[in-house]
Amino acid sequence: MSNYIPKDLLFDNEGRDKLISGISKISKAVKSTLGPRGKTVLIESSNHTQGITITKDGVTVAESISLIDSVENLAITMMKDAARRTANSAGDGTTTAIVLTEALVKAGEKFLKPEHNITEVVKNIKKTTEDVIDRLKKDSRKVTPAMLKDVATISSNNDSELGHIISDAYKKVGVNGIVTIESSQNHETYATVTNGIKVDRGYTSQMFITNQKNDEAVLEDTLVLVCDQEISNILQIETILKPIIQQNKKLLIIGACSPNVVNTLAANVVRNGLKLCNIIPPNFGYKQHELMQDIALSVGAKYFSEKTGDNLNLITMEDLGQADKVIAGKNQTVIIKNNQLTKDIENRIKELKEQQENTEIVADREFINERIASLSGSIGAIYVGGNSDVEQKEKYDRVEDAVCAVRSALEEGIVRGGGSALFYIGEHLEIQRYKGKPQEEFDDEDVADVILGHAMCIPFFQILENAGINFRDANTILVKSHKKGKDYGYDVKNEKYGDMFKMGVVDPLKVTRLALLNAVSVATTILSTNAIVTHARKIEE
Repeated sequence: MSNYIPKDLLFDNEGRDKLISGISKISKAVKSTLGPRGKTVLIESSNHTQGITITKDGVTVAESISLIDSVENLAITMMKDAARRTANSAGDGTTTAIVLTEALVKAGEKFLKPEHNITEVVKNIKKTTEDVIDRLKKDSRKVTPAMLKDVATISSNNDSELGHIISDAYKKVGVNGIVTIESSQNHETYATVTNGIKVDRGYTSQMFITNQKNDEAVLEDTLVLVCDQEISNILQIETILKPIIQQNKKLLIIGACSPNVVNTLAANVVRNGLKLCNIIPPNFGYKQHELMQDIALSVGAKYFSEKTGDNLNLITMEDLGQADKVIAGKNQTVIIKNNQLTKDIENRIKELKEQQENTEIVADREFINERIASLSGSIGAIYVGGNSDVEQKEKYDRVEDAVCAVRSALEEGIVRGGGSALFYIGEHLEIQRYKGKPQEEFDDEDVADVILGHAMCIPFFQILENAGINFRDANTILVKSHKKGKDYGYDVKNEKYGDMFKMGVVDPLKVTRLALLNAVSVATTILSTNAIVTHARKIEE
């Protein structure tokens, strides 16, 4: 009996009412951030300096919420899951996912009747969702370089300066490139772009430095040795060192060298003017092996690895790779190779993208992103600054959302923004089912379409509500928009009508698609729940 834990049980409406209460609480906190005129949320945070976090990021708000009531907290946990999955895959759209989840659950409570078969309704909602996604794909457009700034600006809470910095970085790194986010050491926010492979390891000896001003070892048109086994004796690489010295060539060794070998190499650099440098392999464990494979592939070198039983003593000049330029600093090294991507590299990038699609762990996805960027040879970094720690954290969240949104837009294209892409499809679904049929005659297919269609309209109205636009004015906006066609809409920030794409009011398709899919997944689970079991809690008075 030592493992005995008493349980509380809730059934039917009593249980669902509690779940809906929890959903309403988290949604009310999160949905106020939606849209260009959404508000920030102030969070007491024990994990942050000064105990305060100020953010407009939906998943940050969601993650901070836990409730005392066990059933309400179950709903909170499920909502967090929808937000987290959207953030993990698309990097943005977490608020939309939560707003849609609440709307779906409340529409289900409104339109579902005892005579409806909930299993069939859920099946029809999921089927129609797939049809909606197909329609979104047809309505989407490929993102152009000019549109990158619009996507970045909207996702960073309409900060045009941040939008410019982010879009400019992405234009430089290209489709396969990666943009990372770092905290700046001052109040400025800026971007740097590296045209090559960035390795988070620096030179092993200051004797290798060639540029004293920048504290860097710079080698141009250099050969590259890649190995994961320790070079404990200089004689192990004698077969390549001799011709390199004779032909006055340069060499970068990416591999662990014993102190004696490092000292021997460094002494030859200082005394004999040889152009040599050594850095240790990046990372550790399986990540090190994969990164070293990528580096070897990029520079055209053979990777000498203990895992594959390679013997370093048998190395020849043909086993070395080549780089146009190597810049080794104290803490990191950049390897620049300006040649076109080879077929082998293109195939490796394709394999990694497929692997990334099947990976749900955020850290693993980011690691694969870094590998793709290294192979494609373009890495950008945005350094986020602020006048205070709180300001920097808030800006960091916005930049993180915007960077991920641009990446999603490059992957799958863009749709009309401001909630209008979902709204027009959802409204059509709802109207089609209501046409000529009273609500009491709805069958399982009808009610599924009405629930989904009604919910898809809610993010649009929430954006207008956050901008202070009342229901009557919202209807005026809809009437004007309908008269001009599907691409016509209302720019909430600038308070004007026009073509949504031309005005730059756009959302990444991937963000919209995943927000809808994850919301449907959580909402249909809640709608089909009939019994809830929780640990019994004793609340102190």
